[in-house]
Amino acid sequence: MCNRARFAGEPEALFGAANKLFGERPRDNRFNPQELRPKSRNYVIRERDTGERGWDVMTWDVLGGKAAWPMTNVRQLGLPQWRKLAEKPVNRCLVPLTEFAEFTPDKHDLGDGKPPLKGEMWFSLPDQPVFAVAGFWQATAEGNAFAMVTCDPNELVAPIHPKAMVTILRPEDHDTWLRGSYDEIVALQRPYDAAAMTVRGPVFPTRER
Repeated sequence: MCNRARFAGEPEALFGAANKLFGERPRDNRFNPQELRPKSRNYVIRERDTGERGWDVMTWDVLGGKAAWPMTNVRQLGLPQWRKLAEKPVNRCLVPLTEFAEFTPDKHDLGDGKPPLKGEMWFSLPDQPVFAVAGFWQATAEGNAFAMVTCDPNELVAPIHPKAMVTILRPEDHDTWLRGSYDEIVALQRPYDAAAMTVRGPVFPTRER
């Protein structure tokens, strides 16, 4: 479920955030926030308990490597381990994306003599070049780490991934996600309007044709 996404941008005043980083920007060549993958480090937007909003750099695995696989997406906010984070505004965040991918259900034979493989379908919002996905974060032994919140898929995503899609927030709901009550944010956990989205693909980045 959405373990491939992109953010074509740099920290700036998006979604009401200050044009600043709460921590230092990583300086090693493994930091590439434009290509989001499990355990990669990416920009998120959050608020401190003082109400100051800005950017931070976190790892896309909210358990910080303490599970058999990276915990990148969470749907059951009512489970105790997630509710204790989701109900606290200071632990919520916005994840800026320009597009996200899901793999095709079936494998494709590309006619190149190699085994068939699944393609990537990339979803975006034409009226929002950068959109916000609901997320939450926590401090771990490996540093600050986050997960995206998922919900039921809409009719555009469902044929590709029938189980879930990322929770895309409308611009008017950004403040509610970061500051609202637990009940208010659970109400935002809903599929985005399919008519406002587009999809391209399948693409096969690991295979030259």
